[in-house]
Amino acid sequence: MNYSGQIENFFPTLRILDSQGHVVNDQKNPEMTNDQLRELMRRMVYTRIWDQRALSLNRQGRLGFYAPVAGQEASMVASEFAMDKKDWLLPSYRDIPQLVWHGLPLYKAFLYSRGHFEGGQYPKELNAVMPQIIIGAQCTQTAGVALGLKKRGKSQVAFCYFGDGATSQGDFYEAMNFAGVYKAPAIFICQNNRFAISVPVEKQTAAETLAQKAAAAGINGIRVDGMDPLAVYAAAKEARDHALAGKGPTLIETLTYRYGPHTMAGDDPTRYRTEELTGEWEKKDPLIRFRLYLEQLGLWSHDDEEQAAEQAKADVAKALKQADGVPKQKVTDLLGNMYEKPTQNIKEQLKEYSTREGDQR
Repeated sequence: MNYSGQIENFFPTLRILDSQGHVVNDQKNPEMTNDQLRELMRRMVYTRIWDQRALSLNRQGRLGFYAPVAGQEASMVASEFAMDKKDWLLPSYRDIPQLVWHGLPLYKAFLYSRGHFEGGQYPKELNAVMPQIIIGAQCTQTAGVALGLKKRGKSQVAFCYFGDGATSQGDFYEAMNFAGVYKAPAIFICQNNRFAISVPVEKQTAAETLAQKAAAAGINGIRVDGMDPLAVYAAAKEARDHALAGKGPTLIETLTYRYGPHTMAGDDPTRYRTEELTGEWEKKDPLIRFRLYLEQLGLWSHDDEEQAAEQAKADVAKALKQADGVPKQKVTDLLGNMYEKPTQNIKEQLKEYSTREGDQR
């Protein structure tokens, strides 16, 4: 049977707020306290300002690798907001905001960007792994973590984040299939920003949605307006409840858009997308949409916005100073952290560079 043109009937896009902040789906509107609504908005504003500062720091040479996040705040921050602190987080290299809101100190995020080994030394209480650079590899890791949680009888869920490009990888399919077979408590969140690095999603797959790929694994699939924080939160919470009930994993496709380049490592988005398209998505901006909604409820003001922005600027400055105070990484640090028990060739290199570093003192 050809489902072309009918896919919206099978995977409708969950939307709760329109672009003007009006509720269009009251039935799915999640039960959130006023304090929760305000905190979610604060985190999104904070993340936008932090992202802007990070871009400037990168251009100044004070940060290393960085993947911009502006435009994806609802997809990232609202889904993490549905997590419990004891849940496990398996991110991609763009998903630093989720790590920080889950408990990673901001200065360690800066050290990670610089390639410093201390950027990967997480607090013991933080249930997360380092951002995955290999496209899609975190999906298979998530299946394993989730199965481990189930076998140990833990009331915890493994949240996995990746972009639309990862759905072209075998790891993505293998992970969903494995997790589905064992009904592992995993949530696979595909942030579909349409272009992966530079290839339009239409050239990555013949499927009309990415959410429908869940059907082949026999698991739940949800398609969400990724610029709508309430819809993203509702989908993530529903998926978490589903997993904890022993019903297995869920694939969530968030339809979102990154305003900036793929990374700051030379990508030029004007080569593969138009200003008109970016302008259309900017009209759906998650901060504007949610701000309008909260203002209508009398829960957000200009002063609240300014306070969140100033706090972000102050925290970034403090974190940068803290990161600058960490001793620079030496070659022996890199080699010494390579293996728990150094191999013979690593031992030889450690000896050589120990001598070199000693001569430089």
